[in-house]
Amino acid sequence: MTEVSIRGRVGPDTLADGSEAKIRQGKSAEAIVQELHGRFYEQTKRGNVFSDGVGLTAINNATYTVATLGATVTPIVGLYNPSNSGVDCVLIEASLAVVMTALAATGPGGFSWAASVGNAAVSTGNAPLNRALLTQGGSKARGLVNVAPTGLTNNLVVRFGSSLMGGSGENTTFTATAVAMQTQALGAKELFDGSVIVPPGGVIALLASTTPVAHSVVSALVWEEVPF
Repeated sequence: MTEVSIRGRVGPDTLADGSEAKIRQGKSAEAIVQELHGRFYEQTKRGNVFSDGVGLTAINNATYTVATLGATVTPIVGLYNPSNSGVDCVLIEASLAVVMTALAATGPGGFSWAASVGNAAVSTGNAPLNRALLTQGGSKARGLVNVAPTGLTNNLVVRFGSSLMGGSGENTTFTATAVAMQTQALGAKELFDGSVIVPPGGVIALLASTTPVAHSVVSALVWEEVPF
């Protein structure tokens, strides 16, 4: 039987990109395999992770719903990846908190993700937040949170339901009293972990099913930009 000797280095290293490194070992000569830092640390540190979102903003209009799928739609969260960006926008997560702002309210009726591809002329959008620097800059994409995609070529199509929730669970007008309150959820997070990619020319948007009344949201969408 042939024995193979593995030699490593005890303790952490700090190396530059392109450097060669020995296998890391512990003080008992065991091989150390670990997930160093948080899951998205490296891509965030390298300046490839961005987000867009809003503080408390009213969504009491049909443009925030699946009833509006053209250029006047107003995504609750969303983004546009320009056709010449040279990157894929890989979704990491989305978050949504919904609050009722009056006793008489109508719920959003659940949320869905709508998408469109082949768009080269969208002229609007927010400058996304660079998650490594906490400043705006460096992104190839544009945030479409609470911004209509002016110049959209192809209408959005509802593609799949969202696990995000919030607001009144009543899909009709309901007036709360001290003894009769709406069923409601305050917020949720949806984890994509790279399972949805917005290609160049693509738009994705979170929309309500029905027009809410007396509802406001806090929202965010986080993505990684990957050159191809």
